[in-house]
Amino acid sequence: MGHPPLASPRTPPTAALSPSIAAAQKRTLTVLLVSQVLSGAGLAAGVTVAGLLAGQMLHDTSLSGLPIALLTAGSAGAAVVIGRVSQRLGRRPGLAAGYLTGALGGAGVVVAAALGSPALLFVSLFLYGAGTTSNLQARYAGADLAPPHQRARATSTVIVVTTAGGIAGPLLAAPAGHLATTLHLPALTGLFLLSTVAFTLAALTLLVWLRPDPLVLARALPAASDEGAPALFPSRPGPGLLVGVVVLVLSQLVMVAVMTMTPIHLHAHGFGTAASGLVIALHTGSMYLPSPLAGHLVDRFGATAMSVVTAGTLLAAGVVAALAPGRSISLIALALVLLGVGWNFGLVTGTAIVTDSTPLATRAKVQGLVDVAIALAGAAGGLASGVVVASASYPVLAVLCGALAFVAAPAAIVAARKRFARA
Repeated sequence: MGHPPLASPRTPPTAALSPSIAAAQKRTLTVLLVSQVLSGAGLAAGVTVAGLLAGQMLHDTSLSGLPIALLTAGSAGAAVVIGRVSQRLGRRPGLAAGYLTGALGGAGVVVAAALGSPALLFVSLFLYGAGTTSNLQARYAGADLAPPHQRARATSTVIVVTTAGGIAGPLLAAPAGHLATTLHLPALTGLFLLSTVAFTLAALTLLVWLRPDPLVLARALPAASDEGAPALFPSRPGPGLLVGVVVLVLSQLVMVAVMTMTPIHLHAHGFGTAASGLVIALHTGSMYLPSPLAGHLVDRFGATAMSVVTAGTLLAAGVVAALAPGRSISLIALALVLLGVGWNFGLVTGTAIVTDSTPLATRAKVQGLVDVAIALAGAAGGLASGVVVASASYPVLAVLCGALAFVAAPAAIVAARKRFARA
């Protein structure tokens, strides 16, 4: 006998959205897609050249990991603020404020490099993390007006287009570097110039065209529904909220931990940066491209089933990574692809559970806190991965992460059974 999904059933609801609300949802998704492509390009600088720039300015490569830590801390802090602003004023000002803060951080990095100021660099990188948060929280805006049986697909649509900007950004590193040198700036600041412009355009896109605000409009839906129609949103927190957080946090922790140490593992077995770059590129693509499939599966089969699939995929990734011979680039690449797919399934599934389990009165604020937990999980995974590999090995790390990810499966099943028993 099957178990029911964790949150609202993934079947067509009795009440359909009115044509005006459906049109507003279509407009919301269109505007979000444009802003995500722009902001996706803006994310490239932090990942691609922040560490190199810090090492160059500090003349100490041992501190090259500090920028990622600052970006993570900044994104965690921004998640709280953006969530609260969105809760009070709507998605449009909340997300736009995050992008503008990220743009300010990007401009600050350029100025810091020009002046040779490490202190300004660190502050700017912290602010830059806000752009990352807005890019991630935009997925929630895509689900605000979607009916229950389409929320996961709406979320996944917003997520997948980040791939376009994420791929385009690094490819523009060379021309952006040439532009920077033309302006008598360090070449490594080129991508941060691009990010400043990209984040600013993403903010302006939302401020000008994200009207009506999806969260503000969603709050009026229960009152505007046809008489006798069921509410499309919960009036109080659902029992699956904690499971949604568990799925999101474990997916992030496991993904970051294994991904962080894979290039080091490859280097230890004689592979160069080209091989590592290929594996990470395949991994990055697998993190975002499966989003439409993940959204369809969640809407079709429910969050409980997809929580189990997420856990199983991440476990498989850990097992393949652990068993792959150090010289087998193909098996390691397969493990990283599975890792990316598992993370994507976890992001879409967990987001759907959190959205379905949170009332509109507190939704944006709760979602902001959830993203804080995600950011902290990523930081913990990155820090712990080095310790585990140094004290044991990469295969041990991979197996431990796979086993940890599988905790989400029984948690989802138990929560579904409890909900079914109360029904």
